[in-house]
Amino acid sequence: MIPKNPTGDRAETSLKAFYLKFRALIGSIVIIGLAIAAGALFLFAWLADEVLEGDTKAFDETIRSFVHGFSGEMLTALMNFFSVLGSTLFLSIVFVFILIIFIRNHWKRASALLTTTMAGAIILNFALKTSFARARPVPYFDTPLPASYSFPSGHALFAVCFYGALAWLFAARITNRWLQITVCASAILLVFLIGLSRVYLGVHYPSDVIAGYAAAIVWISTITITDSIFEKT
Repeated sequence: MIPKNPTGDRAETSLKAFYLKFRALIGSIVIIGLAIAAGALFLFAWLADEVLEGDTKAFDETIRSFVHGFSGEMLTALMNFFSVLGSTLFLSIVFVFILIIFIRNHWKRASALLTTTMAGAIILNFALKTSFARARPVPYFDTPLPASYSFPSGHALFAVCFYGALAWLFAARITNRWLQITVCASAILLVFLIGLSRVYLGVHYPSDVIAGYAAAIVWISTITITDSIFEKT
């Protein structure tokens, strides 16, 4: 009769416990992601309906006037800076740079996730803008109006997808909890300031920015949930 190995049994028990906790964590992420995606989808659908009926006009003009009331030379320069951080040209350059880093480090999964997220964001932005064809507001500070439609805000949509995806990917590789929180909080603040800059400069209605956030959250939640499911299987 072969004697049992207590050390081996304890190791096996620990591995099973870790696996069960891991499955529970993944399940929680999926549930939370689904809840966030559902909430964002509901918000976008409601906003879209309000925009089509013209019911957001009072809200948009009130917020635009309030934000514009804080205008000043230094603040305008700062808002222009944040607007650039959400521009297609800037994000394209940073995307290529980040992708090269991921590929050189053999982070294939991260490369695929980031590429899929941004490719989907481009398609989503084009489809939504074309579908609603909302004219842009009169801009402040002689800011040039983009040729594209207003609803939803492409800056807001792309910012959430790009910086949100980066925060998700980097936070997953960080073991320090406070550093993870710092990364995510910084991404949220940056995304907020990019959206605010578009309202401040007058090139978007507030409802455009909120809709851009909502649409992006639905898409990035779909990506992260799918990734968690495939990682689990």
